[in-house]
Order: sequence, then C-alpha cells, then structure tokens
Amino acid sequence: MPRVLITRELPREALAVAHQRFDVDLPPTDRPLSRGEFMSRLRDKAGLVCLLTDTIDEEILNAAPSLKVVSNVAVGYNNIDVAACTRRGVVVTNTPGVLTETTADFTWALLLAVARRVVEGDRYVRSGQFKEWQLLFLLGTDVHGKTLGILGFGRIGQAVARRARGFGMRLLYYDPQRVDRVVEDELGARYVDKAALLRESDFLTIHALLTPETHHLIGANELRAMKPTAFLINAARGPIVHEEALVQALREGWIAGAGLDVYEEEPTVHPGLLEAKNAVLAPHIASASRETRTKMALMAVENCLAVLEGRIPPNPVNPEVLKT
Repeated sequence: MPRVLITRELPREALAVAHQRFDVDLPPTDRPLSRGEFMSRLRDKAGLVCLLTDTIDEEILNAAPSLKVVSNVAVGYNNIDVAACTRRGVVVTNTPGVLTETTADFTWALLLAVARRVVEGDRYVRSGQFKEWQLLFLLGTDVHGKTLGILGFGRIGQAVARRARGFGMRLLYYDPQRVDRVVEDELGARYVDKAALLRESDFLTIHALLTPETHHLIGANELRAMKPTAFLINAARGPIVHEEALVQALREGWIAGAGLDVYEEEPTVHPGLLEAKNAVLAPHIASASRETRTKMALMAVENCLAVLEGRIPPNPVNPEVLKT
C-alpha cells in the first residue's frame, strides 16, 4: 500500500476509505504539525492529504523526495507552492464544486446577520437587557429590493446570485472573465466594471480566488468608493481585503458594516475588527456543514488515490504534470 500522510482529523467516512487503500500516517492529536514534525512525517510518503492551514513550500517538498501528490481539502490552494510542486512532478489537487452551495448559503447568512444586526440582538437578549419592545431599537437595513454586487462570478458567485432572486434584488457582477450572456440572462445579472460595482452596490460579496492579482483587491480606495450605507461580505480569502483599511472604513463610516468569515493573518484577527460593532465575524466556517466537509474529505482522498494508482485525478490543479 502507498504511504500517505493525513495531517489532520477527517470525517470518519473519508478516514475509513483512506485506511482501506493507504498505509495511513495520521498524527494522534488533531493539531497543526510543527515544521519539524511535518517534514519528519512526510519524508517517506508518496501522498499528502492536507488542509489550508498546512503550508507546502520548497522546504517541505525538499524533505519529501518520494512525494507524488499533494491533495488539498479545499477549493483554494494558496497554501501550496504549486510552481514548486510542478517542477518536481508533484500533482496538486483540490476540492471544487462540492462546497459551492454551502458557501453560498453561508454568504447569505453573513449578509443577513450584519444587515439585520442579528448578532447584536442575540447578545442583547442573552445579557438580560431585553425588557420591552421598542419601535426604534436595533434598526437594521432591508435586503429585499437592494443592489447586490458580486466580485468574482464563478461557481460560488453564481450560486449567491441565484439566491438573490428570491429577495428581488438588482444583480451586478464583475469578473475578469465575463460569463456567457445566457448565464447572465438566466440569473438576471448585469456585467459592470469594478468601479461601477463598488459605486452602485448596497451589498458587495467577494468570491475570488487569492492570487497575486487579487491580493488587497479591496483596499482603502475601493472602500471609499462604496456607499456609506453599503456592506462588504467576504467568505473567500482574507488577504483579498486590506484589513487595516477595512478597520478604518468601519470605524469612520466609509461603509455601514461587514460580514467576514476569513482574515488576512488567519487565525489572528485584527483587534479593530474585534472591536467593531458593525462587523459580524465567523471562524472560517463557510463550508462547515457535515455533508459538505465529508464530501470534501472524500474527494481529497479520491484525488490522492487516483494519482498513486496512476489514474488522472478528478481535480488536478497542475494537470501539466500528468502529461509528462
């Protein structure tokens, strides 16, 4: 059996498949591995099933001469030096598709929570302050009939757009690659440039991959260009938003609020965000339903297994490696 390192605990269904097909090395405690322990455990492995919290760089790869596949339990793969893997003939895989609908659901959870001040209301009730109904207390913002701007119009962005139709919203989107007009017509979405998206959106949701081009895609200039009544929702990747600028925007009223599931220096959260009453903060759980996390783990195990059995994996990130 091929030897495979699984860095963290996976749903039992995925672990059962892995143990049937691999010689599995699973650390005894569900915690991040130190660099030294990571390299030591990976040294004689042919496969790696890892999470976004695991950094796969030149040093890690140099310590693993037998490695053939890095299978990420995530859609994004900014934790992996894909170019370095490609140079070594190591296949990188990810888990797209299975978390689309769940992430879109959670995007809406953040949007509604921050617009209608759900978290503030929850704290108010739990603290024992709810003594009477008041007409003008905790007034939020209507969602129905507003303009939703979607930054990044791939699978998740389009899934968010489908849900917006039930709220009777005007839909705008920006993506470097404009989608087919048939898709636009089906979703009722209009393509605009980035400037118009920022200027016209009442709610701006981010669904882009983290790349050098999208790092700090939303900074001070972009936040100042938004309406002071607008809300920013990010369930994609933290570094897409310049966190320091966002803190200033929330504090000084450049925008009305933000719903965040990801952070620039995750798991560290900027102190200014922790203090912001107009921000709803979640611990990177957009795909965290039992069903979806199980599907992700099973897909990652299958990707790993396919490569080690000489088959084409379902989800290669660097398919050029498979042609060599």
